Formats: sequence, structure tokens, C-alpha cells
Amino acid sequence: MLPSPGAVLLLIDLQRAIDHPDCGTRNNPLAEDRAADLLARWRARGWPVIHIRHDSREPASHYRPGQSGNDFKPQVLPLPHEAVIAKQTNSAFIGTDLEARLRQAGQTDLVVVGVSTSNSVEATVRMAGNLGFATWLVEDACFTFGRKDWNGTWRRAEEVQAMSLSNLDGEYCTVVTSTVLLGN
Repeated sequence: MLPSPGAVLLLIDLQRAIDHPDCGTRNNPLAEDRAADLLARWRARGWPVIHIRHDSREPASHYRPGQSGNDFKPQVLPLPHEAVIAKQTNSAFIGTDLEARLRQAGQTDLVVVGVSTSNSVEATVRMAGNLGFATWLVEDACFTFGRKDWNGTWRRAEEVQAMSLSNLDGEYCTVVTSTVLLGN
């Protein structure tokens, strides 16, 4: 099953801050390009697009407004008519009007791309699923970073990504590739 034509493309936290060396080693080095491919398709068809921007309140955060890390990545810059929703938590639904906008527009299907799969993407996708939205997560248009697991074992970004996708697929969303979505 694929999203219906006109599903909302939700781009999460695709900002310059993700390139800072403090973030560590990531997977899916072409994720922004895949997100840009999807964005181009959505724009060409006139389908709805919502950009989520993380506006951190943490003084040391690279996502804090007023610094270059808060800017969107050049591949996925919002157009003037596209919605931009600022968030301050990991979920794009908490403390924002995202759910109200979607419901008011009669939108039930979401296609999600962005960063970080194991943080803001996962939190947003879980909540979307719990709120009853049919959600597709594009695995090659999102990425995460390596980190230690609970037992202190280092996990590569690919492993962290695979676990996040496994946690989400079938319960909160359907995991797909950009190729599957662009083939339609």
C-alpha cells in the first residue's frame, strides 16, 4: 500500500546543524538528495509540503535560532508559500499546530523524511501513528548517527537506523524507499 496522491510531505529538521562534527558519524550520506528528489516531485504535482524546523532553546545547541545551524539545508529550502513549523521538542506534534493544520486540511496521509531517525523522526512518526495518520517513512531520505546502546556497546549509525526502522515499521508507519515513492 502506498500513500494517496496528495499526501503531505513532512521534512523534519533538515538544517545545517546536522553537519556539525559534534553530531558524529551518520548513515545515508545521500539522504538530503533523496529528500530533495521527493520534494521536487511533490512541488511538481502541487501536493502539500510542510517543513519542520527545530528551534532549540539550549544555549549550546547548533539548532538555536540566530546561528547558521538553524538554517535549512540548501537542497530542501522552503519556498515562500510552503508551511514552516518551528518546534522545540523532538516531536513535530508537541507544542505546535501540526495536528490542527493536518486535520483542518483533511489530510490523513503523511510521508516523512529527515533527521534524526532515532530522535525527532522516530518521535514524530510514533505520534503520527498514534494520532491515526497513515504514515510512510522514507528510509533512504532520513538518517541518524552512531551511538552507544544501553549496555555501553558502540552502535554504528546503520545499526541505530535499522533498529529505529524496525521499531516503527508495521506499528506506527510503513517504511519505504524513495524509489518506491518516485516510481508512482
